[in-house]
Order: sequence, then structure tokens, then C-alpha cells
Amino acid sequence: MPYLYPLNRRRFLKVMAGGVAAVMVTGFVSPFGGGRKEVFRLALMSDTHVPEDPENAYRGFFPYRNLREGVRQVREAAPDLLVVTGDLARLEGHPGDYRTMRDLLVPLASKVPVAMALGNHDVRENFLKAFPDGPGDRMPVRGKYVLVIEHPMMRLVLLDSLVFTNLAPALGLLGKAQREWLEGFLRDHTDKPVFLFLHHTLDDSDGSLADADRFLRIVTPSRHVKAVFYGHSHVYSIQQQEGLHLVNLPAMGYNFREKDPVGWVEAGLSARGARLTLHTVAGSHARNGEEIQLNWRN
Repeated sequence: MPYLYPLNRRRFLKVMAGGVAAVMVTGFVSPFGGGRKEVFRLALMSDTHVPEDPENAYRGFFPYRNLREGVRQVREAAPDLLVVTGDLARLEGHPGDYRTMRDLLVPLASKVPVAMALGNHDVRENFLKAFPDGPGDRMPVRGKYVLVIEHPMMRLVLLDSLVFTNLAPALGLLGKAQREWLEGFLRDHTDKPVFLFLHHTLDDSDGSLADADRFLRIVTPSRHVKAVFYGHSHVYSIQQQEGLHLVNLPAMGYNFREKDPVGWVEAGLSARGARLTLHTVAGSHARNGEEIQLNWRN
């Protein structure tokens, strides 16, 4: 089976032993080479809810079929990286869910690295058995799955808001250790723009990120943090807080309201801003192809 992740630290060391050049950036491995592109192209997904059984349906949607079509579209678009912001598994994070998801992602393996965050329908241990490696470096935050992905032009950080699996209310929590790590990391890494990814929404509803206020007190004053991307609500919306863009990604598995799209977002990130393009696979197609321009704060 081909690798889902073209280059991580373990493979980097093997490649270097074979005499092939790679790039080290501020202590982390960059899987994107040394060339400095003006635009870093991402495919962004959330809430795939992939079941072990491809025929499993919910509200008339088939999450397996939706992700299969999404993978086809992403492969055709050929971005530099795919990021999925949690609720990867259908409901309870069963091992079979992740095996099925891995099989669906294999067609991307030769072209696009895949980075994934965890949501309230995931089980960390089962996920890591199916996906033991990710692009970039895993950070030493106890009990959490945190990734830092280096690009010559920017830095991506995937946070872990999973606290309980498939319980109501479906709240999330970064926790003190992860918040302290993030605060120190942002203080020590100010040389280029930072983009944060997690699963849970940042409002005050019962199912959102329980420590959202403390999280925002850390990231909002850090002007090099340009945007936060998350899912969970199955709604596509964009807000700002003191110039910080808060991007709520649509679900890939299903929507809760007929008016909401089901699909993924193509994001072209540059030093000055981003262009977001919505690609729908199901649900409402009214906004399919919609483009939104974001301008970064200084």
C-alpha cells in the first residue's frame, strides 16, 4: 500500500540515508520541498463521518460515497495538502471506520499528503493504529494528538479538542497542557504566518469548545496567527475577531439543515491572504463554486 503521507520524520531519515535532499525548517521536517511558492494550496474537509459499512446512511446521505467523490475531486484539483478537521469516524470511532477511511484515501497517496485532527466522534487510539504517521511533526503534548506542519512560507498547527467520544453534549476541550504548549509555541515562532486547525466550534453553545475563551485569549493577540479553521457544526461560515479569520468548514458526511452545503473547501494561502472556493458533493449546491477572499491582518 502506498504511503498516505509522502514525507514524515521517519521517512525523512530513510530518504536522507539514500542521498536524496530534503528541507529542514526551524527544527521540523517540511514535506513540501525547498521551493518558495507564492500560494500554498490546501483542500479542507471536516466531519467525514466515515462508517465501516459503505452502505450506512444517515438523513438520506451516504458518507462513504460523499468522501469517495470528495477524494476524486481533490485528486483532480491536486492541492499541496489535504487537512481534515475531525469527526473522521461515523459515531464511535470504531477501528473499521478508520480502515474504510484509509482505503478511501489511498487514491490520493501518490499526490497529496493528508493531515487529520480529531473530533468528538473519534477514538484517539483507534485512529493512531490506522494512521500512525502524519505529515510534519507530532508535538509532545501528553494525551493529545498535535501536529506542526512546516512550509517555507507558513506554519500549520493541528490541535486536538477531543475529550469524550459520542457523548451529549458533544463538547470539546484543548486542556491546560495543550493551551500552555500553544502559548509557548506561538511566542517562540513568530517568523511567518501561522494557521490553526481543530474540530470544535468557538461559540458558547453546549457542544462547542469548552475553553474557547481561553484559546482565543491566546491566539487573538498573536498577530502572526491569521486564521483558525474548524468544523463540528456542519455549517459553512466565516467570521472575524480583531482581524483573525474564523472559518467554520462544511461537513463532508451530511448536513443538519437542507440549506447547508455538503462538501469541501479549496484554499489558496499566500502571504497576504487566501482565496476560498467551495466544492459541494451533496446537500445544497446553491453556493457551489462560491469564492471568498480573505485578507490577513498585520
